[in-house]
Amino acid sequence: MSAPSKQKEVIDTTIDPQSSDESDSEGQEQEVDASAEAVAPGAAAAAAASSSSKKKKKKSKVKKAMNALLGKDEVPKEVVEAVLDKVKSEGGLSASEATAENVREALQQMKIMDVVKGKAGIGGINRKDMGEHKFWSTQPVPQPGEGPPEEDGYIEPSKPREEVRQEPYPLPKDFEWSILDISDPAQNKEVYDLLSLNYIEDDQAAFRFQYSAEFLAWALTPPGYHKEWHIGVRVSSNKKLVAFISGVPMNLRVRKHVIAVSEINYLCVHKKLRSKRLAPVLIKEVTRQCHLKGVFQAIYTGGVVLPTPVSVCRYNHRLLNIPKLVDTRFCYVPRHMTLARMSRLNKVASQTSLPGLREMEEKDIVAVAHLYTQYMKRFDTAPLYDVDECRHQFLSGRGHGEMGEGGPGRRKNQVTWAYVVENPETGKITDFFSFYSLPSTVIGNTKYPLLEAAYLFYYASETGLEGHGGAEPDDALKKRLLALIGDALIIANEAKFDVFNALTLMDNMPILQDLKFGLGDGFLNFYLYNWRTAPLAGMNSEGGVPAGRGIGIVML
Repeated sequence: MSAPSKQKEVIDTTIDPQSSDESDSEGQEQEVDASAEAVAPGAAAAAAASSSSKKKKKKSKVKKAMNALLGKDEVPKEVVEAVLDKVKSEGGLSASEATAENVREALQQMKIMDVVKGKAGIGGINRKDMGEHKFWSTQPVPQPGEGPPEEDGYIEPSKPREEVRQEPYPLPKDFEWSILDISDPAQNKEVYDLLSLNYIEDDQAAFRFQYSAEFLAWALTPPGYHKEWHIGVRVSSNKKLVAFISGVPMNLRVRKHVIAVSEINYLCVHKKLRSKRLAPVLIKEVTRQCHLKGVFQAIYTGGVVLPTPVSVCRYNHRLLNIPKLVDTRFCYVPRHMTLARMSRLNKVASQTSLPGLREMEEKDIVAVAHLYTQYMKRFDTAPLYDVDECRHQFLSGRGHGEMGEGGPGRRKNQVTWAYVVENPETGKITDFFSFYSLPSTVIGNTKYPLLEAAYLFYYASETGLEGHGGAEPDDALKKRLLALIGDALIIANEAKFDVFNALTLMDNMPILQDLKFGLGDGFLNFYLYNWRTAPLAGMNSEGGVPAGRGIGIVML
């Protein structure tokens, strides 16, 4: 899971400085499923100048300005002028918008100084990310410069259980291993407390994921889960939980191959112990535990760039509660717009549009599982869920009591929302969608301590199935998904979510702009452990596969 991502700023420009590497990547304690909020590359400054002489002049000007920047806290005149020159040459903004004042404000909002000083990167990549990874160079993952494989397959062969290391890896003095029972309320709360205070933050330390006990139980206990894959580190003297990593089993299809994998997630080390280099030991220990169960491949995500992403997706945000999002600095009001007009332009309809739309029930699960299985064939990689797994993913997190008892549009302790479209005439389930709740703590904000975020989960429509949709199936599917996910936005808005997030995966790409999603500054890299395959289409197309269609898995 990526760090909490924010709405892209008013003017989106890119300058690529040469940042310096101050620390070794092995010391990064959130290497798996840890995200850094990235400065978003924008169209206004994306294209090259029309002539080579202009290119050299502008490049020299920017480089000179960057060299003068280090150690300063303001965006200097030279940088503003360089960006303004490029914006005007590309015609990305109107004359009234392309002003030095607008550019300066946008650069400040983008935290450009963090880029200059090497604290952040362009598109999720910086020199520290791309430097040597001593730990990962020893692991069975594709290494930089290898290029796409001739054929898909494992990097290291599987081993019989007796050849797998039987003893846990040694920990630094004063620490001990601990297997966590997430079903036990006391141990669940220990994991919750650790994550809520020490897990992923955005670069400006404004937002931090707030995983609830109900969310952790839902995410970490799917059918067939192994308690041994929920691994903690405690202080020997007082038994305080200070680090955690988890894995859950999954059957994953990667192109034509179906492989048993562990989905690795929630690597977290207490902030005061980041120098202890516990992350690599945690990764090795969860790998050992997976090997003991006969699982030798894994999938994981991260905002940092490790060897070697198989795909990259970008976060997009549909703003719902504009005043709160502006107050918490999740987004900004453009200079040519008022808060009232911004709220009006992003207003969501009050009534859903699809006939037969209703909340998913137990009686729907067999039909939903079948529709899910057929629809996910559209994507190059996707989880294979049977009926029990679909029941867990879509219904086990629905909460308790009646709708409304947990607040407008919510049950008590609700984590997932799942809806089906039932044909009023035939009773057939033709579509479904789901989303889940993952709020973020707004650090230091007493007025709004919590940002309520919904995340688009899995969906399917028979319109997207082979042989369905007539002469223009892509157009028909886009129209259907606009209505389907549009209704999801209405339901999320009724449940008082502040923002609705989606990644550039599955069939999201064609509908995001029409549904008024805005580009976020968060990027999510997808990784496969001990498996080689050609790049998968995420935010960009790959090998003739449209953008998004390579990734059919949503990581929690």
